[in-house]
Amino acid sequence: MTYMPRRASLDVIDLKGGARARGIELGRQSRDRIHAFLGDGLARLDAFLGKDIALKDIEHKLHRFSVEIEKEAPALFEEIQGLSEGADISLDEALLLQLRRELIGYNRTLTSGDCTTFARTGAAPVLGQTIDLAGDLDDCVTVMRVHYEETQDTSLILSFIGLLGYLGLNSRGLAVGLNLVLAGDWGTGLPPYLAIRHLIDTCASVDEAIDTLSRLNISNSRSFMLCDTTSAAFVELANGSLAVHRGHELVHANHYLDPAFEPVDELNVFARNGSRRRLEACRAWLASLGDDCTSADYFRMFAEEPICVSDTGKRTVEKTVAAVVMDPLNLALHVRAGDPRAGDTRSFKMPFPN
Repeated sequence: MTYMPRRASLDVIDLKGGARARGIELGRQSRDRIHAFLGDGLARLDAFLGKDIALKDIEHKLHRFSVEIEKEAPALFEEIQGLSEGADISLDEALLLQLRRELIGYNRTLTSGDCTTFARTGAAPVLGQTIDLAGDLDDCVTVMRVHYEETQDTSLILSFIGLLGYLGLNSRGLAVGLNLVLAGDWGTGLPPYLAIRHLIDTCASVDEAIDTLSRLNISNSRSFMLCDTTSAAFVELANGSLAVHRGHELVHANHYLDPAFEPVDELNVFARNGSRRRLEACRAWLASLGDDCTSADYFRMFAEEPICVSDTGKRTVEKTVAAVVMDPLNLALHVRAGDPRAGDTRSFKMPFPN
């Protein structure tokens, strides 16, 4: 049988003004899609938390997180308030859109991991990754072109319906990606997706991003891939501790690479084996590509198994829902929404067109 990937979509939204104004505009432009998403099993949480899940069942968690978000990233909390107003939804619903991954949590036995990420420095610095998520989110992909009234900086953010951040790069040349890693008890703090948006909003370099990560109270385990025009690093987070690894060519999947964190790695053995296969496949691809590469070369890598994770037809199982290549030097974001074997590449660049 010929493999037929799901139809993907990509919304492009322009956001300007102060924090609240940006949130209002995001809500206004996404209103119909947000309402439809919330109406689909409470943003598809029913597939993970049970078909009878209701907003009232998770209000207490949302409220605890809201306190931490406002404390750690007050501008983002203001943006969430604006999102609520612009989309005509409650603040709890706006928070839910930021916190789906935290609400789902992780099951050590079932979680298979997500994303293969790399960064390279040199004459053509680049950060690229697949985005492997459960929840059939390939119809929810969004690119936000953000203009900050406060600083006159800009950013390109790839995210999903109503979510303020996932990955991206800014006009100062910092790109940020991520991998899921599993360790410890997931607590209350700034969610990693919003932490990434905070880095993109406020940092100009890899060093500045590492310093900011060291001071944030982040709610759960992640690995952050960082790249600017001259340097690259990944930062693993486990139980509130950070491990920083720098290099000219870095690759990460879903198991911890720092020896100090290996004993607390909760990824199950089957998922770890898959993560190692993707890591080694990505390293081998990069070695074969050499240094003189285009975004098309990287997307060919992302379209090959095991780096590309196929759709099993089960909503609760991860699959590749997008792939990105970010160019910090030329301030460009290249995106394939959906399965990268089938999608067309769309490119975005700063400064934005008038």
